[in-house]
Amino acid sequence: MSVYTTIEENELHIFLSNYNVGELDQYKGISDGIENTNYFVDTTQGRFVLTIFEHHSFEEMQYYLDLMHHLADHKVPSANPVADKQGNYLSRFNDGSKNKPIALVERLNGSSIIKTSINHCEQLGMAMGKMHAAGLTFETRQNNPRGPVWCQQTALKVMQKLNADERKTLDEEIHFQIEKRHADLPRGVIHADLFRDNALWHGEKGSERFSGIIDFYYSCDDVLLYDLAVATNDWCRNDDFSLNKEKVIALLNNYHFFRPLTQHEQQYWPAMLRAGALRFWLSRLYDKYFPRAGELVHTKNPDEFKAILTDRITHSDHYFSYWPN
Repeated sequence: MSVYTTIEENELHIFLSNYNVGELDQYKGISDGIENTNYFVDTTQGRFVLTIFEHHSFEEMQYYLDLMHHLADHKVPSANPVADKQGNYLSRFNDGSKNKPIALVERLNGSSIIKTSINHCEQLGMAMGKMHAAGLTFETRQNNPRGPVWCQQTALKVMQKLNADERKTLDEEIHFQIEKRHADLPRGVIHADLFRDNALWHGEKGSERFSGIIDFYYSCDDVLLYDLAVATNDWCRNDDFSLNKEKVIALLNNYHFFRPLTQHEQQYWPAMLRAGALRFWLSRLYDKYFPRAGELVHTKNPDEFKAILTDRITHSDHYFSYWPN
């Protein structure tokens, strides 16, 4: 995503020499996003994404890359990591101050979309259903580092920066979610960040086909319904931040075919929509008020998710009906 660490061409040549991917053709930094350093890398044998992980440990990154390989191996449309000549997915990059995890991942065809249709939501639902079903056989476990405890801690940090109405909304939602986020619901591997910019599509405009899911670097074990809520808040919303019922039902119906939803999950659907909105309002507030230095850093407006959370709270009872029959 944003370029925090610069990799020189000679360094990239050395790095690629340990992979069976041919010779470097060209590369460029990717300026979208706010977490890791990413480059598009083209070689004589393929197209890849090179990622330098700015904030994750090597242990965490081994989890992510093993998961990505597991999902790709189970036919989930997603980006597969590339093993080096020793069979490792993860290497070390020394930027002069510290060693950072670095990995090469296959680059999927296509690009992300801005405007979503019912057809997009149907295809996304199928992909998420396959992902959650395949994740049930992934044996390694990792708790959500941005789960309920993180939300509570981050709320305390940003609270002093907010106006009175925002503080009231945040405080009330944190207390509301204490019980809801610990409900006894189906759990497993989640993506945790499946926004429109983390899925790629190819084909003619209006009839795009799903290429795959990318950027698994928030993945963890958590409530599967929460993952659906995070995606729904982005893929199925109207211009006024409310939810489009037809898109929500299209996403959930197609998901249900691969990982059946339960009536018990329906009871918590509005609460999970609120939980997803809360998490990203908090992360954007934190990035706004406590920014990190970077070469091409882009922060995202927290007001968008404040509006989404406000809508999900206001229409909480109404969204019970946004559920497949």
